[in-house]
Amino acid sequence: MSTLNVEYTETPVTLVNAPVRPVRFFSPDVELTRQADGSYLMRSVEPLADYDRRIGDWLDRWAAEAPDRAFIIEQTKNEQTKDGERTISYREAREAALALAEGLLTYDLGPERPIAILAANSIDYALIILAAVYVGIPFAPIAPAYALQTTDYLKLSHSFRLLTPGMVVVDDGELYREAIEKALGMAGSRIPVVALRNLPPSSDIISFPSLRGDGSRRNTVMAAAACVGRETVAKYLFTSGSTGVPKAVINTHGMLCSNAQMKRQVAPILADEPPVMVDWAPWNHTAGGNSNFSIVLHNGGTLYIDPGKPTPALFGESLKLLRRISPTIYFNVPKGFELLIPHLEADRSFREHFFRRIKFLWYAAASMQPSTWNALEQLTIKATGQKILTVSGLGMTETSPIALFGNLYATGPGVVGIPVAGMDLKLVPHDDSFEAWYRGPNVTPGYWRDQSATESSFDEDGFFRSGDLLSFIDPEQPRAGLRFDGRISEDFKLTSGTRVSAGKLRLAALDALRPLANEVVIVGADREDVRMLIFPDWKACAEAAGLGCEATPAQTAANKKLRATFRERLMQLASTGTGSSNRIVAALLVEIPPSSAAGELTEKGTVNSRGLQRNRPELLDMLFGETDDRVLRIPCDDTRR
Repeated sequence: MSTLNVEYTETPVTLVNAPVRPVRFFSPDVELTRQADGSYLMRSVEPLADYDRRIGDWLDRWAAEAPDRAFIIEQTKNEQTKDGERTISYREAREAALALAEGLLTYDLGPERPIAILAANSIDYALIILAAVYVGIPFAPIAPAYALQTTDYLKLSHSFRLLTPGMVVVDDGELYREAIEKALGMAGSRIPVVALRNLPPSSDIISFPSLRGDGSRRNTVMAAAACVGRETVAKYLFTSGSTGVPKAVINTHGMLCSNAQMKRQVAPILADEPPVMVDWAPWNHTAGGNSNFSIVLHNGGTLYIDPGKPTPALFGESLKLLRRISPTIYFNVPKGFELLIPHLEADRSFREHFFRRIKFLWYAAASMQPSTWNALEQLTIKATGQKILTVSGLGMTETSPIALFGNLYATGPGVVGIPVAGMDLKLVPHDDSFEAWYRGPNVTPGYWRDQSATESSFDEDGFFRSGDLLSFIDPEQPRAGLRFDGRISEDFKLTSGTRVSAGKLRLAALDALRPLANEVVIVGADREDVRMLIFPDWKACAEAAGLGCEATPAQTAANKKLRATFRERLMQLASTGTGSSNRIVAALLVEIPPSSAAGELTEKGTVNSRGLQRNRPELLDMLFGETDDRVLRIPCDDTRR
């Protein structure tokens, strides 16, 4: 193993001998039982402790125990102050939430008429959702893209028809006015619309401040709060809709409270020290709105709302905040870490500041590449003389979300860990992997107003069929955890009837092509062989080809040196294949990236493979044709087919 001397220390510390920064994590021991049908049942040996019955308990607790502690800090900008902050304490948040709850209770709201919200993360957004859950009014956070990145508003109107909301809340009244009017019209609804700011002139949109009560209905608020329990619906959270129209997943108070306790038992450090998080993940996704928001509120921590995003164009805003704030837990997607690493490498003071308080690094939504993992580990040693644990997990909207999580013994690129306390994991054989089925108090009771989808998602023993594919890191050592192998929905069959595990093949291809490729799409349904669309990182490709930054994607894609590099890596990948189902025989560099507006990206930022193939049939015609010289063809040994 290679070693790395740490800068600015008297005694050299290496990757081999560097100690791990102390952090209390849950027991790595699991029970693994082979079932008569060939499946496995896996659970943590640590039982789930008792947990709260309602989310409002958390707000009450910290408003009493740490009233002046900063709860949420939002970065603000306006014409007078280009940069600023708005902070709200736990006491202020509780008082504002209760005042808003007074106002909400004057409207006809409830499970059949929830609050639909389209907004970017903000303090006022948080106050609306806290007010709603405090008195048992469900809310439904809807992806802003449904309104802002389309003109047909089909997903938005579908969401309104499914929910039949009693109120719609938007952060910017002018920005959302057209979309809301058209979508509500398509859904046949006329309901109150509230804007957090920027009310359009001469409109009937309600201002946010006017929702606040004056204290005269506080007894009504407390009476409503007393009726909230574990079975009460907290929110309807939409799936991405990548394979059809979005489904509304029922999230109860019991689900979210049990999952918050699961996370605390995963990392007891959360109870030892109030967490500080700098987070951009949107609250209409389960990672941001359930996991990260709950970590902060449940444990009395502080959340800095990151105005940036893990994209080259927007990451500068994240950097600006991270240069000021040292978090205790840092969560991001792998692309976010890839964007962060060069800045940590180049700036010693920033590196030492960033890692100063971090207890563990946490990534999700995609597999982290080994090069990214190794770079992070080296940087933690440079900055602190210690390795800082990097972990991932696995879950979904239907598990609120965490179901599996890593630890000191279940860690590494692509490792998603072991079941958290209270979670029963059933591993059902599927080709050379296992499908994950979940059962526990954090699992949804079903999909709102979709009995058919609900019934088809559960087996007779109450296990939820996730569609996620896993495999053992070491079958003889279950504490080493499980690896994510993709999703069943990504699979397809060739004309020979051979099934292709596209998700697993995609991960292998990304491993082989990083950092030259941002994403790949495996294609070949009802074809004779497997081929691939590659969405390059054009900056990395230009550097690899020795081209200047002014080179266009078309010029870069045509570069002989770059094409030779891609062909070499693709041949190495093909050499690991054992037959037609896992051997890529041709690939195409795609110049135009996937479009959110066209439905080619999910709200998580991942490629909607079916949507992309449906929108761009010309790419498939080119890729499966025999004459276009833009296609990279990999020589195939027919004896291996």
